[in-house]
Amino acid sequence: MSELISGNNLRGLMAELIATFTFVFMGVGAVGAAIGAGLSIMEPFDTAGLVVIALGHGLGFFLGIVVIGRITGAHLNPAVTIAVIVSGNIGVIRGLSYIVGQLVGAVLAVFVINQFVWGIDNLGVHGLNVSIGNGLVIEVILTFFLVFTIFATAIDRRGNAAWAPLAIGLVVFVDHLIAVPLTGASMNPARSFGPALIYGEWADQWVYWVGPIIGGISAALIYVLLFGQKEDQAKFGAIRMGSD
Repeated sequence: MSELISGNNLRGLMAELIATFTFVFMGVGAVGAAIGAGLSIMEPFDTAGLVVIALGHGLGFFLGIVVIGRITGAHLNPAVTIAVIVSGNIGVIRGLSYIVGQLVGAVLAVFVINQFVWGIDNLGVHGLNVSIGNGLVIEVILTFFLVFTIFATAIDRRGNAAWAPLAIGLVVFVDHLIAVPLTGASMNPARSFGPALIYGEWADQWVYWVGPIIGGISAALIYVLLFGQKEDQAKFGAIRMGSD
């Protein structure tokens, strides 16, 4: 417990909280903006509304990375953090601090939007428009793309870190264009958890945890074992207790 509340962990927690708040506020806020502009976000789906929602999430993630990337690496997503823990790039305690910050940031963002911005019932709540099995597979695939890109650009020291925010933001943007009408394109348990908690809507919530976590770990496993450096391959799966 003393390590969990250490100065370094609390700074990481707050950085992830602020960055995830930024991402979720912009993403869910964009959904509200689409509705406020009279665009349909249900069937029949309005193309302009889809673009607004995708841009809100993509730019929100982009800005979160730019702002706090130097502090924590800007995970903004429990699935990303779990993948990074499993790959051995951060310790379990540090990772848990990040996840707490991400979940709190997402909840606060939705609360603020609901109370002071749009006040639309169930705004940002994710739901399946496909079968549970298909929804799970879609979330696995979307998150695989996201985490693989994060490893290739931001985590691998050989990657082009300068392009990482743009590359990751574009993956989030395109994934939303593909899957918002299908699953809501979560890729992020925190993004799904915030609206679910605020509005008490928990239908199929497990899909938005299990799918992204499986996709994230799969991406980390494949990237490190196939494309990682030898020292990274050697430490893969060695989950280290404590902070780095």
